[in-house]
Amino acid sequence: MPLPIISVENLSKRYLIGHKRDAQDGLRHVLENALRNPFQKFRQRNSSSTQEEFWALKDVSFDVADGEVIGIIGRNGAGKSTLLKILSRITEPTSGRIRLRGRVASLLEVGTGFHPDLTGRENIYLNGAILGMSRAEIRSRFDEIVAFSEVEKYLDTPVKRYSSGMYVRLAFAVAAHLEPEILIVDEVLAVGDIAFQKKCLGKMEDISKSGGRTVLFVSHNMAMITRLCGKAVLLQNGSVAMIDSAEAVVSQYILSFGETGSEKVWPETERPGNNKARLRAVRVVDAEGRLVSAVDIRRPVWIELHYEALEVLPPGVRTGLRLFMPDGTVVFSSADTANSQWRQKPRQVGQYVSRCEIPGDLLNEGLYSVTIAADIPFVEVLFFQENVVSFQVEQTGGVGGEHAEKWLGVVCPALNWEIKFSDQSRPASILRGY
Repeated sequence: MPLPIISVENLSKRYLIGHKRDAQDGLRHVLENALRNPFQKFRQRNSSSTQEEFWALKDVSFDVADGEVIGIIGRNGAGKSTLLKILSRITEPTSGRIRLRGRVASLLEVGTGFHPDLTGRENIYLNGAILGMSRAEIRSRFDEIVAFSEVEKYLDTPVKRYSSGMYVRLAFAVAAHLEPEILIVDEVLAVGDIAFQKKCLGKMEDISKSGGRTVLFVSHNMAMITRLCGKAVLLQNGSVAMIDSAEAVVSQYILSFGETGSEKVWPETERPGNNKARLRAVRVVDAEGRLVSAVDIRRPVWIELHYEALEVLPPGVRTGLRLFMPDGTVVFSSADTANSQWRQKPRQVGQYVSRCEIPGDLLNEGLYSVTIAADIPFVEVLFFQENVVSFQVEQTGGVGGEHAEKWLGVVCPALNWEIKFSDQSRPASILRGY
């Protein structure tokens, strides 16, 4: 039986939060601190220092076979990026070990592995040299890299002058074409435009299926995970919660969104925001203002944002929401600037409730999560919360009876159909469309 190309055994990573670093400071810092405050050390002798441990990863174990494409999913803070940094040998683990039987190319953050003062051309050769490739090998792939990245015009420009999108284009092209045995890709692809994301996905499919190379892929887009990956690892609070087929793991991950509930209320000391506005609560309610976790497909539902203006907010300030399907698909985005009464009106200090009505006969059956935000456009974000509440849309009646089939599509609107017979026509009853 062949050995796995990646072996992760009881991997853990601990960080210390809020601890003092005096003992670890270099000589320059010690001298600076002594000159700035010569009595500081005497005070520290009589004070106690505390250390809070945070385990980003805890006893993570799994194997990856040669040529497999593995998705790594989980909520923010689950430990995904920490795991990839350890696998890429950027970060040392606290305990446990990894075994990598092949060259690794990583695409973790915009600009990772690039020297900002070198040109795009020079960085291609630098990355190839890091992977252990000869100059002739790199030269043989050079034209493919440039063509894929679409940055030929700026190839002799220092990459520090590149936009984030150009960085990602060139970085992915280098990582994918210099033939590493293991390719590690984080959510960084989200920086690129839609066309380039599709191009990258196609390339990853090609190098895994045709090239037989191993890919580790982190994404919040579940559709990408199920399309690209055969298996997936679900991380929760730094530990492995599930390893199975991509479809099974994504289904389990989707179910976890139901835990967010239909209401989120923050204590006064923990309200998201800044010194201008703070979020108090988000609620999913019916027409009577009652909390609902599930709604009939024919009935409307309201999303309420309760917030407080701590100072006068200028005209044009907006609160809004974005509705997501469990696979990461955005159903729609909306903001309260559509309300003409408030569009050009400042918001005085005090408490506000912004309500958005989602009409009945619009959403299809399924689970939906809500991300909310408030901002002063092109100036600053006041608050932002991902997947803060969720609700279920259910088919409990209507067309087709109580056990009606689920219709295909992201939405399932009730559309007005007209049927004509001979020279006469009249509106027919409202039917659901395919």
